[in-house]
Amino acid sequence: MEYTILSHFDIRPGTLTLWSAVRAPGTEWKVDERPLTCVHEKYHRDFDATDPRPGRGRWIGTIFEMDAPFDARAVRDLVWAWHARHEGLRTTVAAADCGAGRLTCDALDVDIVHERIPEVSASAELNDYLREMLEERLSPLVWPHVVIATVEHRDTGNFTVLVGADHSVMDAYSQVLIVTELRALYRALLDGTSLPHSDTFASPADYALVERQAAAALTAECTPTEVWRNFLSASDGRFPRFAPPVAAVEDTAEQPQTSVSRWLLTDPEIAATEEAAAALGHRPTTAIFAALALASCRLSGKPEFRTIMPVATRPHKRWAESMGWFVNIVPLAIPVPGGANYQDALVATDGALRHAKAATLAPAERIFELLDVRDRPRFAVSYVDIRRLPDNELITRLRGRALRADSYSSDEVYFWVVRAAEGLNISARFPAAYSPAVLQRFIDEFTAILREFGEAATAAPEPMLAVVAGQGAA
Repeated sequence: MEYTILSHFDIRPGTLTLWSAVRAPGTEWKVDERPLTCVHEKYHRDFDATDPRPGRGRWIGTIFEMDAPFDARAVRDLVWAWHARHEGLRTTVAAADCGAGRLTCDALDVDIVHERIPEVSASAELNDYLREMLEERLSPLVWPHVVIATVEHRDTGNFTVLVGADHSVMDAYSQVLIVTELRALYRALLDGTSLPHSDTFASPADYALVERQAAAALTAECTPTEVWRNFLSASDGRFPRFAPPVAAVEDTAEQPQTSVSRWLLTDPEIAATEEAAAALGHRPTTAIFAALALASCRLSGKPEFRTIMPVATRPHKRWAESMGWFVNIVPLAIPVPGGANYQDALVATDGALRHAKAATLAPAERIFELLDVRDRPRFAVSYVDIRRLPDNELITRLRGRALRADSYSSDEVYFWVVRAAEGLNISARFPAAYSPAVLQRFIDEFTAILREFGEAATAAPEPMLAVVAGQGAA
């Protein structure tokens, strides 16, 4: 499953309908005493309420092709059932005297409305219209925070589904879950069977209680704070930037960032690398970050690879299938001195990941308050292995893609590395003013390191077994 922008997905022509939630007449929001998470509160606090395009650079989502006939009533019921299942889609934020407060409505207070857009039907028109619509409608301040679009295709037995959401109610893991969840719900509605039930859809508002308890326990002297203090002290309090540095090629103010998505290695190729790393006692995550670190140090000449790594923070299986924002960030500093090889990088990366683990469940935003951090992350790398998810091959057959909005940042570089059944994919975004050749060289070097290590391990001869008289397997 690729992580990409909407303009890189070819939507087949068809009839467009938008679906969204509204509160039923006569219902009211209920004040919810459960807090926002630290990151949600900061996201809300930093948002410009006067922005005419609140979703610009912020929305995320999922698109796929539903392998069943379009039925308007069933789609309406699907959207309602999805909101009923996930309380996170029925909560919003309101300003309060002491900061942001939470409001929630019951499932029975929700109704679903739809809007047909008959004048938009061609592929390019659909893509442009949907990107504009998501930028204009999705906001952390205005509910609903989710919009669903369907495109009925003439003379086929399927239709396209796009789910767009403000980041405050969805994370990357949620994006992947959407495809199979909506498919299962829709099929149950068409068949007239009972909707599948699970105990793994707990509310993100309940998670916020857990996260706030963890934040309250942090001190200026605790281990997670020390991990971040040491990391930031090495760069005078600044977050890392992408290395090698990328020179601007022209003035590109207000232009969207350049986005790329590439399949780097086939499944057999990356599997060979993973098996070779496992033989040395290392996990796939270690193999990926070791290759990134070695590529960076080879091209930049710097003896340390420094980045920010997003990590999933669903602390219990009851949130395993929830829609919400369950993400933290941790610092990663991997020493790779000149002359180091990939095995050296594996060892260094293993140590760096173990060191960073102490900060996984410690809310970074609270630590930044304790340390009075004024900078913000500019370079991050995420790694996700979606093979662990059920029906990941089905997602591919349904043309499932995780989507991110076009970004307009002038200084951020982000990489998303995805291990899928088909192989290894990388998605990246970087400022339009940056030279694509430099980023491409980095990706090529990263790929070559992984491929060469796997090929070398595959080509290595099997060690001969020494036969010693009188000894054998016990």
